[in-house]
Amino acid sequence: MLIPIFTLKLNSKIYPRLVTLGKYDGVHPCLTAATTAGKVFVHDPHGRRARVSGSRATSTGADSDVYLLNINQQVTALCAGNLLPEVATRDALFVGSQTNLLAYDVDRNSDLFYRETPDGVNALVVGAVAGAVGKRPAVIAGGNCSLLGFDYDGDETYWTVTGDNVASLALVDFDNDDDLELVVGSDDYNIRVFKGADMISELDEMDAVTSLCSVNPMGRGSRFGYGLANGTVGVYDRTARYWRIKSKNQAIALHAFDIDADGVPELIIGWSNGKVDARNSRTSEVVFKDTFPAVVAGLVSADYRMDGKEELIICAADGEVRGFLPTLHSSQRVQLGSAAHAAAAASTGAAATVSLEQEKFRELQEKRQQLLVELQNYEANIVAGQTAKATELSGPVVDVGGGKQLGVIPANTQLRTGLTLVAGDEQMPPYVQLSISTSNDMIVRSVMVFAEGLFAEGESFVAHPPASALDTEISIPITPPKDEPVDLHIKALVGHKSSTQFHVFELARQLPRFSLYILAPSADVPEAESSVSFQVNERVNRVTMWINQSFLLLDPLQPVGSSQLDVVFVSLRDNAPLRIRMNGNQMTIETESMDLAGDVIQALAAFLGIVDLQVVADFPREMNRLGEILVSVDEYHASRQKLSAEMADHSNLIRSLVVRAEDARLLGDVSGMMKGYTQLYDLNRDLVTGYKLRCTNHMELLSQLRCVNQYIQRAGRLRVGKYKTQVIGACRAAIKANNVEGLFKIIKVGSLS
Repeated sequence: MLIPIFTLKLNSKIYPRLVTLGKYDGVHPCLTAATTAGKVFVHDPHGRRARVSGSRATSTGADSDVYLLNINQQVTALCAGNLLPEVATRDALFVGSQTNLLAYDVDRNSDLFYRETPDGVNALVVGAVAGAVGKRPAVIAGGNCSLLGFDYDGDETYWTVTGDNVASLALVDFDNDDDLELVVGSDDYNIRVFKGADMISELDEMDAVTSLCSVNPMGRGSRFGYGLANGTVGVYDRTARYWRIKSKNQAIALHAFDIDADGVPELIIGWSNGKVDARNSRTSEVVFKDTFPAVVAGLVSADYRMDGKEELIICAADGEVRGFLPTLHSSQRVQLGSAAHAAAAASTGAAATVSLEQEKFRELQEKRQQLLVELQNYEANIVAGQTAKATELSGPVVDVGGGKQLGVIPANTQLRTGLTLVAGDEQMPPYVQLSISTSNDMIVRSVMVFAEGLFAEGESFVAHPPASALDTEISIPITPPKDEPVDLHIKALVGHKSSTQFHVFELARQLPRFSLYILAPSADVPEAESSVSFQVNERVNRVTMWINQSFLLLDPLQPVGSSQLDVVFVSLRDNAPLRIRMNGNQMTIETESMDLAGDVIQALAAFLGIVDLQVVADFPREMNRLGEILVSVDEYHASRQKLSAEMADHSNLIRSLVVRAEDARLLGDVSGMMKGYTQLYDLNRDLVTGYKLRCTNHMELLSQLRCVNQYIQRAGRLRVGKYKTQVIGACRAAIKANNVEGLFKIIKVGSLS
């Protein structure tokens, strides 16, 4: 479906994931990518830009289509877009590094703005994100647990925090309200969707989310594709997953492109082994493949040849660029005459009909083949049964229709599952035991359990006991890594002990969210120093229902009274207590962990349908820790300023020493020249040492800032709805004003007032 139309050999290496395309003069698209030595190259095949050097731009040759931009820092993110669509059509180039964000006007060879970003820039996206000031287009920078948005003037228009280091960003109309929401992929295995500063959805994955892209024309629509660090690629429509596949290679780049001109974009995937495949965004069927000799660095699309046809452009890390065009492009159909156009349309419709019929025929053929195999299995069982009867073979047989048949299980055979909490011992950590058993004397030959993020070595677990240990029950230990509900998809092979062919039972069972918490007598558990209290207009029975659903209990919990509840759990992971109290409308959650308190509140609010919830949070240990972190941040900031001042002084001294040494050389003063260059050598060594100290200081500062952002997010997760957004914004303002006492008060009561 794709035809190669051009190939470029650029003499520049391309960093993976650092590829973009922009119309810097408003008309002609230019391929842009990060390369070595802190540089960004721009490929301009249209010859529209004068080959002059100056500012950041450097020409690579009089006849070259490529020129370099000197960033002088390691590039960590790259994006192009227009922040003033109502005024101009020119795109700007945005370059992120570990400490700064540069907005650059490529056409005019000048900086638009240069902003310091203490949390770094790992991902960039440009658009009018919902919740930004004035809904104006902004460039959103994802960094160390934070999201920052800047407008054309470099003013901050958007800010919020997320759970971990941001690895990928995309703009998607997630709730179909014609406003673009921000989809954020992070290193903590989560995809979060933000509408303004409020997180409206959270999807749990099995590894770090490294790639995101909208699978809709112009970003409108709720479908988006994602890629994980473990090689998984899939498509979501809101919170419903269409499909996912897993490869031993990593997906480096994702892009949506309509390769068959049917108006529905396919998901194009560039892999770390150099392969490229296009998949149907609804069914995951592969419709196109290609291979590159190096890692696929990026995927973009544009009318690069300026002939009215949009091409898919694939960039490899070795500098090779290929352009592809659909076999029957929409613009080609427009250029046909009316009669030819009608004939082409009829031909296309007929081809589509034939293709649909072929697809249905293939599906029926596959179903027929499966039924034939199943019939052969039944016939083999009957033959085996007749043979067993003739030779009086010992073994389990059942009477079916008046005859003895080996391998046919009773019609009333059922498969039962059970979940039991096991405390563990010194050799085995605590776990949940999944038991699969039959309702009669049929044995369970093998069990396969499929679950996401539950098993350390993959997404499935197979229990296949030896023939000597076969029984009517199989137990599988499960250790949930975190407090999340998990769907267990179970397939079991059931039959007689002497059977060679088995019946397959399939069923699903959900593992409760807080499955590693055991019910404990309240008298045996000391009261926690930390707690969260709030008002909830619900009956005790409803809260009890939530507890029975969310915790793994031997017997369902029964409310003692109509308005009171007091239940204590102990975590088997760290023996930490969790106490849930309710007295009338007043509810209290006692735990030393802000994370656990936030998980409980979010799960309870979702079950009860609470839209807005304000709480009073008292976590003295956590606040002491936050105070220590803030002191460390101030110390690292002071050290950074001191090191920067020393480096500036050394730089000024180097200039004067270079002048003196050169003067001595010109005057023939060899002794003075040697003395000057010796001093330069010593200063250079001091500068290198200072730079290493500055790098170490910066990494430590990033670590502390990450902790601060995580505390702000924890404070937000203790609230629901508008109060969550209010807390996050107020915490940000308090940090900017260096109001530590105010920050503690906001985390505790939700506001300064």
